[in-house]
Amino acid sequence: MTTTTTLHDGVLFVRLAGDLVGPPDTASLLQAVSDHLGAAVVSRAVDLSEIRCINSAGIEVLVSMLTKFRTRGGEMVLTNPADHPRKVLALAKLNNIFAVVSTEAAARQQLLAAALC
Repeated sequence: MTTTTTLHDGVLFVRLAGDLVGPPDTASLLQAVSDHLGAAVVSRAVDLSEIRCINSAGIEVLVSMLTKFRTRGGEMVLTNPADHPRKVLALAKLNNIFAVVSTEAAARQQLLAAALC
């Protein structure tokens, strides 16, 4: 799996590609989050459009990241999940826990609005 991060207006945008199925990929993703956690970054958008496969270990990492951001008063949004991740989120009933939007612009708008509340 590859991870690309960019920071814009206090929102960390993470683009994932490949399979999110366990170590070492999940460990590198958690490290990328930890590297950016701080007072300036409390919100995050995770682009899942290029994730081919996700399993329970991948879901565990997403839940862990969501918890880290919410604990700091922030939020996390999933952007444009591919077919398999979308089905897994629905099957696990996590589509009720995660905010899911279709574009990066929608993610930015939702996260910036949440930061104002």
